[in-house]
Amino acid sequence: MTTTTPVLTDSKTLNEVVNCLTENIPIKSQGKCEQKNIFEILIRAATQKDSIENTTKVLKNVPTSNDIRYHLDKYSDLASLEENLNKALQSRLPDGIQKGQHKIAIDFNLIPYYGEPSQEELPYIYRSQAKSGTCSFYAYATVYVIKKNKRVTLAIKAVQQQNTLVAIITYLLALIEPLNLKIERLYLDREFFCVPVIRWLQALDIPFEMPAIIRGKHGGTRQLIRGRRSYKTSYTLNSDKYGSVTFPVWIVCTYKKGKRRENGREFFIYAV
Repeated sequence: MTTTTPVLTDSKTLNEVVNCLTENIPIKSQGKCEQKNIFEILIRAATQKDSIENTTKVLKNVPTSNDIRYHLDKYSDLASLEENLNKALQSRLPDGIQKGQHKIAIDFNLIPYYGEPSQEELPYIYRSQAKSGTCSFYAYATVYVIKKNKRVTLAIKAVQQQNTLVAIITYLLALIEPLNLKIERLYLDREFFCVPVIRWLQALDIPFEMPAIIRGKHGGTRQLIRGRRSYKTSYTLNSDKYGSVTFPVWIVCTYKKGKRRENGREFFIYAV
């Protein structure tokens, strides 16, 4: 059976990504280490979750890992790199997500960091709860559109320890403001579950949804886990530093039904 639906092959995808990066992220190259080669190696390393060193060993007739890192070190200004990356992300937006109302989501991501940071790295070392044997992380936040259960990333921000969560959201929403997108609903991950963020979203009348962090042995949000059915109620979140805020919550009750070889009820709490 033949089809007229366009097929995006691996090679076409690679070429499009390389072209997009080359157009928006200038790297002065010399000798055999051409800009295209640099991006091809970085893309393969990223998609294979591999190191630059091993990638250059696997591929034939490519620059060495030292050559790649030498050219990458030319990009020491992280603010300029971030600006160019965001230009690249927004240079290939599908027609279907330009203008109009959309579901917008913001994620907060942590990459474990080990060792002693340099003076250049120090502002970008984010301290958080212990994970993978460390309390230090590289942190970044992304904002993206959810369309037909697909996500299109619009912008990224490298997070510094001094950045507040409200400031991070404000910065990312400002980056996509020129796109004239209206927020149908803003989805946030649990890292943003705190009094300042919820109070700020309520003040701006932005519809939102985020997982609540389940705290307390008997009180706190844990007291909402009860019964055998999903239900809606309100909850007041308290903070010694920021006061309190009251908001609606949805408690979702599901049954595991052998999932991960477990049975019984499972609860999820969402601030809305």
